[in-house]
Amino acid sequence: MSVPLIQLHQVCLGFGGSDVFKNVDLVLNVGARCCLVGRNGSGKSTLFKLIAGEIVPDAGAVAIHKGIQVRLMEQDPELSEFTTLGDFASSSLGSNETYKIDAISNGLKLNLQQEVKLASGGEIRRAALAKVIAEAPDLMLLDEPTNHLDIESIKWLEAELENLKCGIVIISHDRAFLRSASKTTLWLDRGVLRKSERNFAEFEDWRDKIWTDEDANNHKIRRRIKEESIWAVEGISARRKRNQGRLKALIKLKQNYGSQIKRQDTSKMSFKSDEISGRKILEAQGISKNIGGKLICSNFNVTVTRGERIALVGANGIGKTTLLNMLFGDIPPDTGTIKKGTNLKVARFEQNKSNLNLDASLWENLIDDPETALPGRSDHILVKGVPKHVAGYLKEFLFDPSTIRAPVRSLSGGEKSRLILAKLMAKTSNLLLLDEPTNDLDIETLDLLQEILSEYDGTIILISHDRDFVDRVATRMLFFDKNSKIIDFTGGYESYLNSYSKVDNRLDNVAKPARSKIGAGAPTKKKSESLSFTEQHRLIEISREVKKLESEVKKLEDFLSTEDLFRSDRQKFDKASSALLGRKLKMDELLEEWLLLEEKKS
Repeated sequence: MSVPLIQLHQVCLGFGGSDVFKNVDLVLNVGARCCLVGRNGSGKSTLFKLIAGEIVPDAGAVAIHKGIQVRLMEQDPELSEFTTLGDFASSSLGSNETYKIDAISNGLKLNLQQEVKLASGGEIRRAALAKVIAEAPDLMLLDEPTNHLDIESIKWLEAELENLKCGIVIISHDRAFLRSASKTTLWLDRGVLRKSERNFAEFEDWRDKIWTDEDANNHKIRRRIKEESIWAVEGISARRKRNQGRLKALIKLKQNYGSQIKRQDTSKMSFKSDEISGRKILEAQGISKNIGGKLICSNFNVTVTRGERIALVGANGIGKTTLLNMLFGDIPPDTGTIKKGTNLKVARFEQNKSNLNLDASLWENLIDDPETALPGRSDHILVKGVPKHVAGYLKEFLFDPSTIRAPVRSLSGGEKSRLILAKLMAKTSNLLLLDEPTNDLDIETLDLLQEILSEYDGTIILISHDRDFVDRVATRMLFFDKNSKIIDFTGGYESYLNSYSKVDNRLDNVAKPARSKIGAGAPTKKKSESLSFTEQHRLIEISREVKKLESEVKKLEDFLSTEDLFRSDRQKFDKASSALLGRKLKMDELLEEWLLLEEKKS
């Protein structure tokens, strides 16, 4: 039988007259692997603080097993007494335990020598994550641990958590991470905490079933209220007097139904594309960029056509945002040319939230934007060209009227992201540039964003470490490898991963031995000596093979550009994408072999 680490019984908590939780019951056992999901503002982080003992409930009981250590990943740690991030991350460890931080910092790509005063928000969050992992508590509470991690670090974290023996509860918007890290699902919805003994992969079906049942029950209640109301109005006065109990029941039914917290409607959110852009959005040829001795790209070519959905994927700091700024911003390439298409109208989501004035209110951020401001009106903005009241528009993005005059810096990360989306969706565009748009968004808002992007008929270029988001939105990927090479792949992240690993294994077994034979065939000869007959014949063969592969690549690219192929037949799309990557990698191998032979020949 599992031993309970912590138990919550009939816990209630409220702020400002509103219930955050109502009669919450929860048992977390040894070795628990739970994900906690719910809308931004539903109380997930508050529940974490309650479990960690940082706040106390208004009613009910929180019982922690004797001797149990609970650690909450700090979102905004106090760092004033520390010089470096390493000092902070190891501050709760004994002198003989600091080795733990060294190993963890490698996996999270955390520079332990980084000075606290110069550290970015992402570096501080990684230090807080490293700290809680190194402490090895009995129960670990992780709030958005994958924010500011690249895919490689997320995969390391998945493996690390799997090996830990402690109980773990996770808040995250990263579906792929939750599917990997969870065994049970906790759902906080309108003050009610529900639990499913299934992995997060089953969450959406479970949630939708609950909502369907709720809608059916509400329909029955509304019908009953209507029938009883007709009886009350049309009934004879005397009969009404004899049926005071029935009248009281009707009043109570109406009160109970009216007090229900309705699900928040987000159906009005959408991006609206402006007049159509030219067919070619951008063409870059032979571009290279080196910043501070770091090579971003070399002799890179890319063409973007109207309607494409392209994801830039790679490790933190590898140059994704720099490339995006080079293609569409103000950073010029060191070499090469970039030609932008005609009639482009760009809307951009900045990872660093530079779209927002943090000292201004939500209201002011909208009315002060020259693209949405309505001259002479301080309470209305232009939303897709139509005047709309600021408060009403913000309500569509789930902002409570009491917060819209508050400074933006007081908002959570998810609320800031929603405000940026509100600003972007008020405008018309035909090109969206999205730099880490999913950070801090809740699962349901993320669902909605994916749906909105799928319906957008403009062009989308995005940067994201969210594998599931990339798979759901992107149909093409520019993958940055560790050698400053950018691989242009048609398909999403999982398709790339599957195709690349298969092709890479095949090349390891076939192509690499072939190259070693060339070198081994003439170990004592000098480069300047002539090629053997076999090597001369091989040069001709390579030329023929490359031409054949070029033809096959062209056919596959034409096939993959078929309108709606990605949506209508995903299996065929993935198969063709895999074949295309295989042929491109084979061409790279052949060209490398050709260069070796040409070098020997010269």
